[in-house]
Amino acid sequence: MIPQRVSLITIGAIDLPNLRAFYKSLGWEETNVSSDDYAVFKTAGVLLSLFPIEELAKDAGVNISASQAYSRVALAINVDKPDQVDEVISNIRQSNGEILREPSDAFWGGRTAYFADPENNLWEVAWNPTAVFDERGAMIDF
Repeated sequence: MIPQRVSLITIGAIDLPNLRAFYKSLGWEETNVSSDDYAVFKTAGVLLSLFPIEELAKDAGVNISASQAYSRVALAINVDKPDQVDEVISNIRQSNGEILREPSDAFWGGRTAYFADPENNLWEVAWNPTAVFDERGAMIDF
């Protein structure tokens, strides 16, 4: 059986120092395993790793384009209250993140917004009225 969990998400960084600085400007804390060669940030349930894109490609044994196009994956930050979507987007704007969709009510009954980090990785900020979080703040159901 394969464990049903996501433990670590790695973003292939084109410019590691710049991308690291962006996430630190959000107030995110790095773990003690971060180094000059990669960054690992704490989140409620999954670690977020920034790893040079060339090294990620080499490690995985694949070719990865460093194109500036948006990827097919969107990461999400779920919040506890609808007004927190607006607050988070305001903070992202102050950190020079690109706001792609301003906070608005979602067709599924919540509130949502999208931004891109400096390397065009897509992030959603969402409030879901049916979301269930554990004691660490990790979403366990919705």
